[in-house]
Amino acid sequence: MARSQTLMGPSTFSDPTFSARGPLSARLLELLRSAPGDDVDLLPLADETIDRAARLVHDDDVQLALFILYGLHYGSVVDTDDAWEWHPSLIAPRRRLESAFEAELRDNVPMPELPESTSSAVASALFTLTGADSGPSLSRYVAAKATREQLAEFLVHRSIYTLKEADPHSWAIPRLSGRAKAAMVEIQSDEYGGGRPERMHAAIFAGTMRGLGLDDRYGRYVDHVPAVTLASLNMMSMFGLNRRLRGAIAGHLAAFEMTSSIPNGLYARGFRRNGFGEDVTWYFDEHVEADAVHEQIAGRDLAGSLAEDEPALLADIMFGAAACLTVDGWAGQHILDAWTAGESALRVPLEPGAESSTPGGHVASGSGS
Repeated sequence: MARSQTLMGPSTFSDPTFSARGPLSARLLELLRSAPGDDVDLLPLADETIDRAARLVHDDDVQLALFILYGLHYGSVVDTDDAWEWHPSLIAPRRRLESAFEAELRDNVPMPELPESTSSAVASALFTLTGADSGPSLSRYVAAKATREQLAEFLVHRSIYTLKEADPHSWAIPRLSGRAKAAMVEIQSDEYGGGRPERMHAAIFAGTMRGLGLDDRYGRYVDHVPAVTLASLNMMSMFGLNRRLRGAIAGHLAAFEMTSSIPNGLYARGFRRNGFGEDVTWYFDEHVEADAVHEQIAGRDLAGSLAEDEPALLADIMFGAAACLTVDGWAGQHILDAWTAGESALRVPLEPGAESSTPGGHVASGSGS
């Protein structure tokens, strides 16, 4: 498939194909199969689930419940009555869960020293923070060692966010103003293909999945991924959907862009080493070029100008950046630990043979978007 050809986007999600991981997610899925009615008090069950969890970021029931609740605001995640999106029965437990989740992150994410609240100082601090990141180098492993089976697993992990790229960060646009809003829109416009749907990053990634014989329907692999993979997206959703955390989502996007260009070049190398062509590597190649530009905009014009215009948000900007590095580091370490032990990095391993498809060979059923 040449780049000039139309690329079908990710297929629409029609049914919740994922399974409950505990009492809370089971109750949520049960409710969403029914019509919205009288308020149901889920707070006691949410509290029990939080109290039972040793670490929320690794708790399957907590993270799946948050994924479901945030998914109501996105669409194409859970097929249910739209009236559930703002139903009081679901908003209250979501607030309880995300409050506990945020508190755990703030307790466990190492905070850097705060710079002055000027654009140049914040950008410099963010480049220093991301440049010093000592997290696990999943990208180097993919470039040098990953097998075709592991590449398929890698895409499954990435699909939880990337088939929704860059929706979590876009929630921040109406919550920003002035220079920061303009910078966010500039970055997001590229993420969404600059008006060309076939160049939307989610659509390009869907083509990468199909190139390895994977199903590109959103939600298809939720059952397969561990809690920490869901936690990465849930953190973005929490930051983006809460206006008070607009600094955190700006810092997250800055760190995300600053740590993207070089790893994506390594990911592309790993896929080429395994015999895949440009139709599969396009997604990674695109990010090598785009994110080298985006990191400058995100650091100075987005995060830096936001801190300059709203100094009270400085701590959250740096927290969001540090949280991006930390949580993605936890997720990457999980994958590397499994692979180096000769095990699958998935909660439910894939059926054998998906990765052996020739590039462009599989297209999932459903309508393109």
